[in-house]
Parts: sequence; C-alpha cells; structure tokens
Amino acid sequence: MNRSSDRALLPDYLRLIALFGIVVVNVQYMAFSVFQSLTHPQVQSLGDEITLFLVHGLALLKTYGLFSFMFGVGLGFLMRASDKRGLAFGKVYRNRMIGLLVLGFAHGCLFFPGDILVIYAVTGSVLYLFRDWPVARLVRVGAVLLILQAIIIPVLALMPEDTPAEFVAFEMMALRDGGFLDAAIFRSIGFAFTLPVFLLFQGISALGWFCLGLAAVKSGMVDNAGHPLWRRARRVCLLPGVALSLIGAAIWQWGAAVPGVALTLSIAPVATLGYVGLIAAIARPPGPLMARVLRAGGSSLTIYLGQSIILTTIFAGYGFGLWNAVDRLSATLIALAVTAALIAVVSIWRLWFRQGPFELLLRRITYAGTAQQAM
Repeated sequence: MNRSSDRALLPDYLRLIALFGIVVVNVQYMAFSVFQSLTHPQVQSLGDEITLFLVHGLALLKTYGLFSFMFGVGLGFLMRASDKRGLAFGKVYRNRMIGLLVLGFAHGCLFFPGDILVIYAVTGSVLYLFRDWPVARLVRVGAVLLILQAIIIPVLALMPEDTPAEFVAFEMMALRDGGFLDAAIFRSIGFAFTLPVFLLFQGISALGWFCLGLAAVKSGMVDNAGHPLWRRARRVCLLPGVALSLIGAAIWQWGAAVPGVALTLSIAPVATLGYVGLIAAIARPPGPLMARVLRAGGSSLTIYLGQSIILTTIFAGYGFGLWNAVDRLSATLIALAVTAALIAVVSIWRLWFRQGPFELLLRRITYAGTAQQAM
C-alpha cells in the first residue's frame, strides 16, 4: 500500500520547496554584513546583482509566506490529532508554543538573528484565540492582515540606513575574526534589536498566513491538491504576482531603490498565493525516491535549524572563514547544497526514526504531562 495515498501531499511539497526558498534569502544575511542597507545591499559584480535580483524577486517574503501558511496548517493538524487522542488541546498547544519560543531564542542568539520561531510562538499564541472560528471568518481576517502587511511593510525601505562605525567594526571582529562566543554575543545583541521590528513587520503577515492555513485544514482544501481554489490561485495570482515582484526587484537593483523595495515587498502575498497554486499542481503521488525526499522535508524544523547551524559555521571566522569572502552566487549555491545534504541526511535518519531530531525534541515538550509523552 502506498503511504502517499494516506496523507495530504500538498503540505509535504510546500514544506520542501519553502526550505529551499527560505535558505537563499537567509544566506544573504549569514554570509555578508547585516549592516548593509536593505535598499542598497553590497554587490561586487554583475553576478551579485543578478543573484540579488532573483532572490528578491522570486523568494524574499514569498517563501516566508509559505512557511507561515504551513504553520496554520500545522495547528489544524494538531487539533485533529489532539481530538483523536482525547487530549486537552489547550495544554498541548501551550507546550508547543513554549518549545518553539525556547528553540527560537537559542537559534536567534547563537546562530541567526533573523529567526522566525519566536515570531511564530508569539503570533501563534494569538492564533489559538481564533481556533474555533469558521472558515469564512479566518479567510477574511487573514486577507485583511495580508493587505495590512502589504501597506506597512514597505516602510522598512524608509528606515534610517546609517550604522555607527563601531557597530560595523564589532561585526567584523565577531564574525570574521572572532570565536563562537564573540559571534554569539554579536548575534544576541542583534537579535534583541531586530526582534521587535520583525514582530511588528512580519508578525502581522505571519498571523494572516496562519489564519489561511488553518482555514485550509478546516475546509478540507489542504487535503485536496486539485481543489478549484488552488487552480484559481495559480491562474489569477501567479503570473501578475511574480511579474510585478521581478519588476520591483529590477527597479530595486538597477533603479530607484525605495520604490523597488516597496513594490517587491508589498506584492509578495500575491506571488505566494500563486506559488501555493503552482505547488498544488505538482503535488502528485511521488515515486520511491521523491517520497523519501518529501518525508525528509517534513522534518522542516530540523532542516531549518540545521541550515543556520551549518551555514553560520561555514561563513564565520570560527568555522571556514568565508564571511564576506565569496560572491553572492557562490553563497547561494552553498546554501542550496547544504539544504540538499541535510535532506539526504534526514532521509537516512528517518529510516529508523519517525521524525527529525528537533521534531522529536519539540514533540517531547509538546506532549509533556500527557499520555502521549511516553509514546
């Protein structure tokens, strides 16, 4: 019996593709100075310019939206599982948010100040209040929040760009010349400054996608990759969303940066909806090899954290010392190769274990004090 037929395939495909998309964005802030202006990132060649153009146009905020959508789907699945097992959902969900919060703070302070897990834990706690809402209300609120994000997030392009020379020197000392402790101190300080901004600008969109993901589970659409709404999403949203995002990225890279950033960021939700529709079109029962890859991609927490742990080690001075020493195309290819290697390793791991190592840890936290803890 083919296990693929027993479960919804769309979430597996969404997680897998989102993992590759999010890493090509994150590596731009792991391999290069975080103090480079949002509107004028450092480039050394035409290859750097083209790489940033493609990353901004095709991935920036779009794969973040895919990840956030999947979080809402995960809440729906957790509700299903808790009801099936007769568990108190409130306690299970509280434990899960605490687990994400702990992992997120460790991740943000030690490895990557752009962590999303803390944002998910905070805004996910708000989503708990919406858990019993009907599908129509979830969709309306999710759409309003995404429209609000599209209005306010371009304000990032207008924020002050000047960075004190002392901060730049501290970054260079910590990431290029320092050890792990130096890097962790720098990242912890950076995380303390960036987290409030991310909670404001990304938290709104995250909650919007959470609502839509939960609605997709409640309506049964996530179980049906052929649902008419997914076809409508790729027909209506994919081409204009991607085209306008690429136009914005081109303006950003080779023209007036501020309007280019504004267009690229504000159109991201439309492109993300188009991506969901496109991914639904390819979410078909896989062959044996692809089934293993999809199963490994289901361990998205392990792969997401593994990306940061490995890539920061590759680029930081305490590792291979490639920080600010390679071009952006090379950094992006390294990130993709690391992700592919992680998927291969996790697929082997899952020959013996049901989940990835960080998923197992989060599961223990989630079901602490329940009958599922010993299972």
